Amino acid sequence: MRFPLPDRLRAAFPARIAQWMWPVLLCLAACLPALAAVLPSADAAGSRDHEHLRRFDGSVVLSYSQAAYEAFALPLSPLVHVPGETDAKNNAVFRPSSSKPLEGRLTSFVYLLPEGRSTLEIVRNYRDEIVQAGGSALFECSGEDCGGEATYGMFGGGSRTSLAMFLRAPEKVTDAYRSIAWCARDSKHADQRYLAAEVPAHGMHVSVHAYRIVAPDAAAPCALLNGRTIAVVDVVDAREREQKMVTVSAREMAGAISSSGSVALYGILFDFNQAGVKPESEPALIEIAKYLGDDPAMKVLIVGHTDGVGSYAFNLDLSQRRAEAVVEALVSRYRIARTRLTPVGVSFASPVASNRSEEGRARNRRVAIVDAG
Repeated sequence: MRFPLPDRLRAAFPARIAQWMWPVLLCLAACLPALAAVLPSADAAGSRDHEHLRRFDGSVVLSYSQAAYEAFALPLSPLVHVPGETDAKNNAVFRPSSSKPLEGRLTSFVYLLPEGRSTLEIVRNYRDEIVQAGGSALFECSGEDCGGEATYGMFGGGSRTSLAMFLRAPEKVTDAYRSIAWCARDSKHADQRYLAAEVPAHGMHVSVHAYRIVAPDAAAPCALLNGRTIAVVDVVDAREREQKMVTVSAREMAGAISSSGSVALYGILFDFNQAGVKPESEPALIEIAKYLGDDPAMKVLIVGHTDGVGSYAFNLDLSQRRAEAVVEALVSRYRIARTRLTPVGVSFASPVASNRSEEGRARNRRVAIVDAG
């Protein structure tokens, strides 16, 4: 293919040379922005090291988050196939047959390791650090022995779910699309190694997932990570959940609904990313049943609300299933007529606080009772 040349270039170069240089100039113009991109040399804004776990020397924090109280499932065995279950991207679902459910402060890091460091060296160093603190390894694996899709990051489809996907649900990732931190989570990888450990002296559990990025043909900025080692480290510090949400009595529900048409309830609890109503929700369910029993003609909407972490579509489905679970509990346990209850999920479409803080997200996670006339 030949390209037309500006007159100034036609005059400056012999015709044959100029005709072949023009495509090169066009390519350089398109490629220069990508060539200008560089890997970060400073930690992500707002990040700080965990007080009881040092980083590997020379590592850079690409992503950092901390939740005051969160759930985390620590794998204690390889991932195995769950027959008949697929995820939203048509992956066959794999989960560990044994895991330790944890709750507490969750601090998460995505580290870029110094060039030339292997995943074996990284995991061994973390294990040594944990042992020196009086802790011990609970589970270790490498490569395909970890189960699931050994080469997938967090967002692959049409195959099997990966260890990365189990450790953090893709819809819960808040790194900006195609940021360097997103690339570190998304890119295919090799040489994966995993360590689950505990440090009883600090009431701490540690998850370390290390892998080498394989992205020779990726677009910028993901291509910058090709061949580099990444470590995703999650630290759960056990602590009691602050009991800030008070059970609303049937009388208080009646008063709130009479004056404003609805009441927000924080005593109905669910496991992270799940729709099953937890046993601790019983006091709140009893009060809802009392309220409905006092007025047999009353019909209500049971409205599920989520925080803003994850996609709208995922949270819309989750909030709907949670609302349906509350309805099912009221019908099956307290014999409230199903025709009086309409479950509605609204995702994070109706926040009562900012989703930029853990305190705000906690206020947004709620079930509301709305007068349906």
